[in-house]
Amino acid sequence: MTSTTTEEKTEMDTMVAVVTGGASGIGAAVVEALRERGAEVAALDLDVSRVPAGVAGVTADVSDDGSVRRAIDEVVERFGRVDVLVNNAGIGAQGTVADNDDAEWMRVLDVNLLGVVRTTRAALPHLRRSPAGAVVNVCSIAATAGLPQRALYSASKGAVLALTRAMAADHLREGVRINCVNPGTADTPWIGRLLESADDPAAERAALEARQPHGRLVSAREVALAVAYLASPSSGSTTGTSIAVDGGMQDLRLRPER
Repeated sequence: MTSTTTEEKTEMDTMVAVVTGGASGIGAAVVEALRERGAEVAALDLDVSRVPAGVAGVTADVSDDGSVRRAIDEVVERFGRVDVLVNNAGIGAQGTVADNDDAEWMRVLDVNLLGVVRTTRAALPHLRRSPAGAVVNVCSIAATAGLPQRALYSASKGAVLALTRAMAADHLREGVRINCVNPGTADTPWIGRLLESADDPAAERAALEARQPHGRLVSAREVALAVAYLASPSSGSTTGTSIAVDGGMQDLRLRPER
């Protein structure tokens, strides 16, 4: 595990961060990383029973605008401000473009894309008042690389990548930086469930590890540290960009090992 320096432990003192999907997986790792840097953190999730002590667990459904607005209001009532928003909540989808009906397309886009819209929209008035307002969207390698059996999921994450850049242009002069992180295949509960449903889980895991040039799944902690950097004042000149945390999957083309 990467250690946290004394400077890092205080760089987000007095700041308040909101993390959607913050109760498990990458979201829980992001919550931990932001707390290590001194931030007060609210974890928004459908089920906040697993949120650790010291974190404000706020029940929220990103597919429901009223739920999102009530959650942001609750955070502001408790802490008085919002400085950072991490849009991490999302759901997976498998199949080609022909494999999912309209209802499934709408369900996934409602969470993965419109969830980002709803939460950012609700938080923006508070982010504009922050001296270091920042939004970090958790996107995916699926936004930048063609992956088999991921048509719907890729479309949703590709939209998040485009939205990130557009929002960054819209809100830079309001003092709000907006970036995203593109994880490769990460070792999360969702991937665990996919592996469990495979005919040969061990072979499927090996295949997922092999397609990332560094030869393993990405850890949630690695993604969280990239999010924490983009969320912190240390990245004050970084906006409208994405950081790939994918073991080189997007840009590297290694020769096969002999």
